[in-house]
Amino acid sequence: MVNGIKPIASRSMAERVEASLREYFAKENFKPGDPLPTELELAAALGVSRNVVREALSRFKMLGIIETKKKTGMVISNPDIVGTFEKVLTPEIMDESTLQDLFELRLVLEMGIADLLFLRKTPADLDELDEIVAREVKDKNFRIGNEIAFHGKLYEMTGNETMKRFQNLLLPVFGYVMKLENRKGVSGKVSHQDLVKILRKGTVKDFKEGMQAHLQPHLDRLQQQKSKR
Repeated sequence: MVNGIKPIASRSMAERVEASLREYFAKENFKPGDPLPTELELAAALGVSRNVVREALSRFKMLGIIETKKKTGMVISNPDIVGTFEKVLTPEIMDESTLQDLFELRLVLEMGIADLLFLRKTPADLDELDEIVAREVKDKNFRIGNEIAFHGKLYEMTGNETMKRFQNLLLPVFGYVMKLENRKGVSGKVSHQDLVKILRKGTVKDFKEGMQAHLQPHLDRLQQQKSKR
């Protein structure tokens, strides 16, 4: 390799091919299971080398957009959106800005799950929440494990598989929040126990208001951060 020369040509070409293929998939209305042209056919149609096409296709494979099947060849796949995030999100190397973004995303999700919870909650779910709350009361001190267990159960109760898996991606947020709060849990006016009572006897509106009150200390801290800027 010659010093001072950056190898950007092939990479930029692969990016252009990737963009062209993405447009082609959308324009031709490809669906999961539909077969794709071969690498040679795509290379000829695009007027580029097979290697450039292969590099572009490898990016789609990494994202789960295409897969290769025996006898069929390349086909459009149903991408595993959360799985893609799982592959690239490594908590240990996340910077504070990313953790802050995830924290805010968690707040938005949890304030918006009331309708699904009331639609799909079961007596067994509520009993399990009661057990988690009982452990909290017994522990007395704040335990991050109880926090994760309670809010994780809420995600599970929505019945939304993507949301349930997404909860695992938000786990680093709990450690981040603990760090901001000097390792002490900050509680809102509405406790986990109060939220369970609302789920048993209250309404969707009651739960939305209760969850906002539960998360209010975190929302207040965001407001304080904004004021300092």
